[in-house]
Amino acid sequence: MEKTIIVGLVNKNQNLKKSQEYLDELEFLSYTAGGTVEKRFIQRIESPNPATLIGKGKMEEISTYVKAMDIQTIIFDDELSPAQEKNISKILKIKVLDRTNLILDIFAQRAKTSYARTQVELAQCQYLLPRLRGMWTHLERQKGGIGMRGPGETEIETDRRIVRDKIALLKSKIKTIDKQMSVQRGNRGKLIRAALVGYTNVGKSTLMNSISKSSVFAEDKLFATLDTTTRKVVIGNLPFLLGDTVGFIRKLPTQLIESFKSTLDEVREADLLIHVVDISHPSFQEHMDSVNKILEEIEGSNKPTIVVFNKIDNYKRVDYDETDLINDYSEKNFSLDEWKETWISKLGDNVLFISATKKINLDEFKKTVYREVRKIHIKRYPYNNFLYPDIDKFDFI
Repeated sequence: MEKTIIVGLVNKNQNLKKSQEYLDELEFLSYTAGGTVEKRFIQRIESPNPATLIGKGKMEEISTYVKAMDIQTIIFDDELSPAQEKNISKILKIKVLDRTNLILDIFAQRAKTSYARTQVELAQCQYLLPRLRGMWTHLERQKGGIGMRGPGETEIETDRRIVRDKIALLKSKIKTIDKQMSVQRGNRGKLIRAALVGYTNVGKSTLMNSISKSSVFAEDKLFATLDTTTRKVVIGNLPFLLGDTVGFIRKLPTQLIESFKSTLDEVREADLLIHVVDISHPSFQEHMDSVNKILEEIEGSNKPTIVVFNKIDNYKRVDYDETDLINDYSEKNFSLDEWKETWISKLGDNVLFISATKKINLDEFKKTVYREVRKIHIKRYPYNNFLYPDIDKFDFI
C-alpha cells in the first residue's frame, strides 16, 4: 500500500464538518486506488493561494511530516491548477494528485472492456493536456502507483499536438462503438428497460445480483462497477431488462461526465429508474442531490422512479447508545413500519426500505418493480393486458 496524506480546505463555502466528510470520502478513494492515508491536513483559508492552494505555514508543516514519515503521495480534495501542481511537486518532491486525478486513476484500474478503457483514456488525455509541460519534469522519476496508470507514463515524450491528435482519435473510436452499442440496444426487442442508478458503493450491484440471479462483480469499494451491465430479469411472468450503471460521486470530474455520457445511454433510454440510496450514510441526502443533478445533466431525469433506501441493517438510530445496558436501542428496533412513518418515506411516490445483503424486504421491492414495469408495459402494449395480472390478483413471490 502506498503511503499517502490528504489535504482539505475550510472556507466560507465549506465548513469543518463538510470538509471532514469530503476527506472521509477522499480517504476511501485513496484506499480503493491502493493507498493508505497516514494523516489528513485541513487548511482554514479565505481564498486559495494561487501558487500552492494552501498557505506557506501549512505547506512547511506538511513538508516536515512528509520527510519524517517517508510519504510517497499527497492528495488534495480540491482540483489543482497545472501551476499549483508543479509548484507543490517542486517543494515536496513527491507525487502530487488532486481528487480528479485520483478518480481518473481508479477508473483506469476498474475499466475492463475496450469501451471503458477508451473512455477513461480520453478523460485522462483531456486532463493531461494543460498539465503536459509540468509533467515532463516529475513523471520521469515515477515507477507507477496511484495516479500513474494510463497515458501518464506513455505520453512523457509527446507534445500537445500529439495529445490532441490522440483525443480526436479516441473520440472517433467512441463514436464508432456508440453506433454498435445503439444497434445492440435496438436488437433487445420490445422489453421494458429499467436502470439502477445511485451514488457509488450504495449496493446497486448487490441488489442486481439478488433479483436477477446473476453474478455481477460487487465489492465494498468505490466504483466497483464501471461497465454498464444489462441482464434480462423475470419477476412473476413479466420479463424486462435491468441495467447496472456506474456509480456517481460528488465533485465528479468534468472530463468523466463528458466521456461517460455515452455509457449512461442506458440511463437515458431506460423506461424506469431505480434510485438506490445508502440510508446508513450520514450524507445520504447530499448523495441523492448529486445523483439527481447528474441525471439532469445527462437528460436522464423526469422518468418514473423507485427510490430504494438500502443498508437499513447498517443504520444506527440517533438515540442509539452502546453504553446503555438497560434499554435495547439498536438498528434492529427500527422496523419496516417505523421506516414508513419517517419523513424519509415522503421523498418520492415509490419509496422502499431494504437490505440487499440481508435480503430484508426484497419481496416488497420485487412487487413494486413488477407493478411499475407492468404499468409501462400495459400503456405501451394494451393488447397484452391479460398476460400480466395485477399484483393484488397474482401472488408470484
